[in-house]
Amino acid sequence: MRTDGRESDNVEDRRGERGVPGGMRIGRGGLGVGTIVLALVASYFLGIDPRIVMGVLGGGGGAPVPVEAPATPASKPTDDIGRFVSVVLADTEDTWRALFRQAGSTYREPKLVLFSGSYPTACGMGQSAAGPFYCPADQKVYIDLSFFSLLQERFRAPGDFAQAYVISHEVGHHVQNLLGIMEKTAQLRQRMSEREYNQVSVRVELQADCFAGVWAHHAQRLRNVLEPGDLEEALRAATAIGDDTLQKQSRGHVVPDSFTHGSSEQRVRWFRTGFERGSMQACNTFEARSP
Repeated sequence: MRTDGRESDNVEDRRGERGVPGGMRIGRGGLGVGTIVLALVASYFLGIDPRIVMGVLGGGGGAPVPVEAPATPASKPTDDIGRFVSVVLADTEDTWRALFRQAGSTYREPKLVLFSGSYPTACGMGQSAAGPFYCPADQKVYIDLSFFSLLQERFRAPGDFAQAYVISHEVGHHVQNLLGIMEKTAQLRQRMSEREYNQVSVRVELQADCFAGVWAHHAQRLRNVLEPGDLEEALRAATAIGDDTLQKQSRGHVVPDSFTHGSSEQRVRWFRTGFERGSMQACNTFEARSP
């Protein structure tokens, strides 16, 4: 991917800053280790703060407690990987600002926080073990960049455009938040069974994949950012993180009713839909007969 574009002013480099001791409290009755492990595994590519997942799994009293961030001003990243993230974020800003303007609306840019180990967020204490996530409460994307090594080594999805796919997927959740989609789907959770809501969660995640494809479409059409092999890197990453692929690796078998992200085929197909159509309207996974 070409990285000679502008860098975003919305990246906060918090790497090396220590998190607030004590972490966070979730729910009134606490969570078992099994629930926490399940939430962390699911959150690798769920794309939303895993503490929200654990709050749902832990019961009605499971709202995460915000943890106040340090008041010290954040610096801008100066290393190559940090600047790469900044360029990708800037490109998503340019794309979504234009698309929202065309729709007669205004795009509010998210912040992206680089951290290491743990870091306080409005959704609770962020942990690197949870992978990248979006916190709707403060409209920030959080990434520990060591995750990109995991993406290459564990998920066998190397390449800078695979990393850009991850970032644009998280930004896709921010777009959903601005459109009111995340709030509406959260309300559905209160009156649905786990199996029913899993189907909603899959459509949320596939739409974020499609939005990532929409960004890639416009970034390529307007700024020619793709290099040979880039698209294949994104599709390889989407394949590697499908629920069926991950379940086969971890369990040896697949349980479709437990899917929360979508299968490898679905994730690839919706990213391709966004990339080929370049339209937000093409990403209406909620009205598709079959996601």
